[in-house]
Amino acid sequence: MKNILLVGLVLFGLLQIIPYGHDYTNPEVKSIVKWDSKKTEELFNKACANCHSNNTKWPWYSKIAPISWLIAHDVAKGREHFNVSMIGYQKKNKTDEAYEELKDGEMPPAIYTLNHPEAKLTQEETVRLINGLKATF
Repeated sequence: MKNILLVGLVLFGLLQIIPYGHDYTNPEVKSIVKWDSKKTEELFNKACANCHSNNTKWPWYSKIAPISWLIAHDVAKGREHFNVSMIGYQKKNKTDEAYEELKDGEMPPAIYTLNHPEAKLTQEETVRLINGLKATF
C-alpha cells in the first residue's frame, strides 16, 4: 500500500513538469468591444470572459496538472473560436455563433459553472446576454 502511494506521488510530481498548461499569461488586448449596454458587458464578463477574452483570471488550481491541461485547453479553444479581445485581428472569430451557443445551452459549459457558480446565468440573464451579443456584434 505504501509503495502504491509513493508511486502515485512520484507520478503526480512528474506530471507537474510537463510544460502544457503552464503559460498563465494573457495576450495583449487588441480590440475593445463597444458593448450595446453595460449590462451585456457585465453578463459577458460574468459568464464568458475567462475563456473568450485575453483577460483570463487564472485560479490557483490552474497551476496543478492535470487540471492545468484541461483549463489551458479550454481557454485556448475558447479564444480560438470567439475572442472579444481580438475582434478585427483574429481571422476566425465566430461572433455570429456566440449567442447560438448560449441559446442551445452549450455555454457556459456545466463543468465550468461547477467551479464558477457565479457564471451560471438565469434564464432572464441568458436571454439578455443573447440579445446583447446580437446587438453588439
